[in-house]
Amino acid sequence: MSRAPRGGLKPEMNINASLAAPPRFLMCRPLHFAVTYSINPWMDPAAWRDGSRALHTAAVRQWQDLHRALAMHGAAMEFVEPQAGLPDLVFTANAAVVLDGKALLARFRHDERRVEEPHFAATFRALAARGLIDEVIAPQRAPSLEGAGDCVWDPQRKLFWMGFGFRSDHAARALVEETFGVPCVPLALTDPKHYHLDTAFCALPCGTVMYYPRAFSAKALGAIHANTTPDQRIALEASDAAAFAANAVSLGRRIVLSSCSAALAATLKERGYNVVQTLLAAFLRSGGSACCLTLRLDHRAHAAQAVLPGANAAS
Repeated sequence: MSRAPRGGLKPEMNINASLAAPPRFLMCRPLHFAVTYSINPWMDPAAWRDGSRALHTAAVRQWQDLHRALAMHGAAMEFVEPQAGLPDLVFTANAAVVLDGKALLARFRHDERRVEEPHFAATFRALAARGLIDEVIAPQRAPSLEGAGDCVWDPQRKLFWMGFGFRSDHAARALVEETFGVPCVPLALTDPKHYHLDTAFCALPCGTVMYYPRAFSAKALGAIHANTTPDQRIALEASDAAAFAANAVSLGRRIVLSSCSAALAATLKERGYNVVQTLLAAFLRSGGSACCLTLRLDHRAHAAQAVLPGANAAS
């Protein structure tokens, strides 16, 4: 198990040069990040105000550590411009669902985040102008769908797992399937602390899924079991779920997350993965972690995709 360094990157550790096209993520610097409203059980504006200066300083440092960890392990980054009054703009996973060069822009459920939509739209138009995105789709009067936070791409099965119930609507399944031409497996979420799918579910590139069973309805668990074999499932304990261990970013054999138990790290190591821990406690106060702070832009279903060595580690 390793922790992201805070110093400069050693040239021999940066493997970007070995990749024809490194994995590419969208991020947003936490210049205006704070907890100023409450739309999930993690958010306590009063507690944030009591220590706002120290908490904001910690958030900036922790975001920089995450950025450094991703870059050190071969990722390239694009950025959303921070906006005053939009503290959750840092959670770029919710901006859109992206696959095969198409970006299906999010429709947020809450007014507090709905104001982010034009800023994410402008960012994707700029990415399209640079040739990094082929098509930007902003459906009118669409059902709520909060981007990759509720629509997790499974690179092994070539399908989306879609959470619904708190932020996204079940009806969004049809829109996703129509837009991208791939299956979408709906999963009803039942625990308000796991209001987005990516807080309780992670699809690893080898075909293994990490998930917290108590976050899902019985029918959703049946769907997970129907699409995976027992050896492809890692059921998380409550302590790892509360630490958002499922809210991870996978880069080939490396899994970048805020924290996890020694037992989970050992299980992942047995399956060929190296866990990189980079603390993101300040963002957990808003109900987010590593995956929430990133959006993968280069997922492909219908064409070859450059990945880091070891992406097909044995499951």
